[in-house]
Amino acid sequence: MHYPIIDPVIFSVGPLAVHWYGLAYLVAFLSAWGLGVWRADRSGSGWTRQEVSDLVFYGAIGAVLGGRFGYVFFYGFDQFLSDPLWLVRIWDGGMSFHGGLLGVAAAIWWFARNTGRTLWQVADFGAPLVPIGLGLGRLGNFVNVELPGRATESALGMIYPCGAEAVRRINATCVGQWESFARHPSPLYQAFAEGLVLFVIVWLYSGRQRPTGMVCGLFLASYGTLRFITEHFREPDAHIGYIAFDWLTMGQVLSLPMLLLGVAIMVWSARQAGTQKSSG
Repeated sequence: MHYPIIDPVIFSVGPLAVHWYGLAYLVAFLSAWGLGVWRADRSGSGWTRQEVSDLVFYGAIGAVLGGRFGYVFFYGFDQFLSDPLWLVRIWDGGMSFHGGLLGVAAAIWWFARNTGRTLWQVADFGAPLVPIGLGLGRLGNFVNVELPGRATESALGMIYPCGAEAVRRINATCVGQWESFARHPSPLYQAFAEGLVLFVIVWLYSGRQRPTGMVCGLFLASYGTLRFITEHFREPDAHIGYIAFDWLTMGQVLSLPMLLLGVAIMVWSARQAGTQKSSG
């Protein structure tokens, strides 16, 4: 099966162009707002629609800035040193989930501080709103022919085009229109895992009252686990390669702290709940 060639531009009017990737981000933020409003209206959580809108707005700024800064410093620091203005050229592409997560965490802290809530209360409310956007972002990667997978003989494999920049970076010998072998379509794997599977896990778990911090912890632990698994099918960035053992990638290295932090938060949350019950 050959990789479907999809024009990354939906339409353009003069110098202005609307890209699928940008649309994915827009729909991601809209879906987060819609799910947040639905939950605020029905859960009796004390959240208002205006607060949901403010949280999504802060989160969007944190995700974009943090995602860009994270990509530049985690994956392209050498390029940044040679061309510092590359940091602000977001239209050149390059976003990191782990950097975006740090940006969102900062936005959540700021929002919590201004609304009289704790960081964990805001994080628990916001965590179930995130996975759909993550899945849409991965579909945007697929359209842009980004994040090529590792070579495979699986029936799920796709033959990538040599003309894609991401392919040229990892396969300098690629000539002609197509590579001579198939790769895992890793963006689709990650869209399924980080989008659908993660959403089902966190959304269903958060449907009942949980100890403060537990939903946030589950999100971090689940994402870290799913990302660590799906990274196994993704070709590492050419300028970074494998970090260790000829299989450990930067994405996996960055996901391990998330997994450990998520588990630690869940343990802490359970102990806090147990202490409150015993004292009550």
